[in-house]
Amino acid sequence: MALNPIIAAVTDRIRARSEQSRGRYLDLMSRSAAEGPRRAHLTCGNQAHAYAAMGQDKDALIAERAPNIGIVTAYNDMLSAHQPYERYPELIRETARKLGATAQVAGGVPAMCDGVTQGQTGMELSLFSRDVIALAAGVSLSHNVYDSAIYLGVCDKIVPGLIIAAATFGYIPGIFLPAGPMTSGIPNDQKAKVRQQFATGEVGREELMKAEMASYHGPGTCTFYGTANTNQMLMEFMGLHLPGASFVNPNTPLRDALTVAGVERAAAITALGNDYRPVSEILDERAFVNGIVGLMATGGSTNLVLHLPAMARAAGVILDLEDFHNLSEAVPLMAKVYPNGLADVNHFHAAGGLGYMIGELLNAGLLHDDVSTVAGDGLERYTQEPQLKDGRVSYVEGTKTSLNDKILRPATNPFNKHGGLTRLKGNLGVGVIKTSAVAEERHIVEAKARVFNDQHSVKAAFQRGEFTEDTVVVVRFQGPKANGMPELHSLTPTLAVLQDRGLKVALVTDGRMSGASGKVPAAIHVSPEAANGGPLSFIQDGDVIRLDATKGTIDVIGVDLSTRTAAVADMSGNGNGVGRELFEVFRQNVGLSSDGAAVVV
Repeated sequence: MALNPIIAAVTDRIRARSEQSRGRYLDLMSRSAAEGPRRAHLTCGNQAHAYAAMGQDKDALIAERAPNIGIVTAYNDMLSAHQPYERYPELIRETARKLGATAQVAGGVPAMCDGVTQGQTGMELSLFSRDVIALAAGVSLSHNVYDSAIYLGVCDKIVPGLIIAAATFGYIPGIFLPAGPMTSGIPNDQKAKVRQQFATGEVGREELMKAEMASYHGPGTCTFYGTANTNQMLMEFMGLHLPGASFVNPNTPLRDALTVAGVERAAAITALGNDYRPVSEILDERAFVNGIVGLMATGGSTNLVLHLPAMARAAGVILDLEDFHNLSEAVPLMAKVYPNGLADVNHFHAAGGLGYMIGELLNAGLLHDDVSTVAGDGLERYTQEPQLKDGRVSYVEGTKTSLNDKILRPATNPFNKHGGLTRLKGNLGVGVIKTSAVAEERHIVEAKARVFNDQHSVKAAFQRGEFTEDTVVVVRFQGPKANGMPELHSLTPTLAVLQDRGLKVALVTDGRMSGASGKVPAAIHVSPEAANGGPLSFIQDGDVIRLDATKGTIDVIGVDLSTRTAAVADMSGNGNGVGRELFEVFRQNVGLSSDGAAVVV
């Protein structure tokens, strides 16, 4: 199938825009690769330190003829998604030995859970943890003794941070090994209903806790389609997972077999063999376009609109919001997974999952097939399905039809012809809105503004019964420079209640929403942020704001903002408590959210 002209045009535009930066990056990677296996440049003393604790693997390491695989792990057992990684290093080492190779844990990176910090002070560290992860992974790989790398990470900022590091060390082949989603708990819509009932006082904390524990109940990724599971989709669409690896449950024979297969592949694609596949060759403009196409087709997390530009820039590829906007217009929404439907990712996987979607999108000319992946050349490989045969992974042809058209539909008969993500532009700045879960009659909201400088004030006003008419809730000073750009997901139940009461409600903010952004229209990531003197800093209560997702505009009506003085929030308390002191340098040096809110790239 010929490539869709919009996909081709956006790819060409990115390639032209990135010509110089990508050229510099590839030249650096080429020179680094030309130096050969890294261990050869270490002194005997250097190597003795690196191998001192390796026991039976010492002889193989000293010989330098077999690949040494570096493991960068985000394991901790507070994150359900990362708890299964506790046993991965030993499985990886055992597999490597059977291949005549070696493996070492190169280092650990922090992994925080936005579900734990949601609405809490710790959320102000969340976005910056991506840059910390990239830095920590860089330190892990700086010992220069690895011929390839295995990255163990799943959740919100972890995968983007690891990608930034993997691209920086792009002359080293790398493969991402997922842990998989937890098995299904209570339905997500039931959980959401209890949350709304708690917000209105209809149920108490005991009922809320019971519902939450029944939803988040075991090892693995949360089962809704938020940022963590969107990350897993991206790794498959971008060719850094093995085909079909993303949504296999933890601690199952197939999951372990896929981990073993990943180690085998990590050993096979080093410069010591005949199939050298460095990350730098995989992460090109076509891979990033494929990732954005997957984001649109699945109705994925808005957080990736922040992460993908930062990830791409580490590989010399420059993305902007127009790319997302144009690709969203070309790519159909093929999936309905909570919060954009009732199904969870286990149901989605059972209905045909990513393999079915990739096949459909390739047939529609909406994906680049001519890419390099860790599995080999061509994205067509990712239409295959892994099965367990004699204890090993065996690939078979994946389903060509959806097994549940309420969850997954073909590209020719999608849930929506639009990918569900729209760039917003107007006199309030530039932002984005995710519309895939928002009813069509709510895509345009024009109402008076209520202006708040933090999310807790919104909740207090709600409890006082102050929202009695159509309202655009403006929550400003939530950008990366102000307070690290926390997610404002805890506002969702409150605003959903107002909407269910028949009011037209919208959120406008320079902050983030969760990857589980839902049915309330939300203009997010508005840039320049209020702390930089952006337009939101001039808005006052009673100003009429029009959010139009159909035209992609966001404006204040009938007001000349240039005649006003910018509001200045009291942010004196933002710099201390729960580790915020350590992140002042990040807040002072962070880039615009429209460019990925990055510090290290």
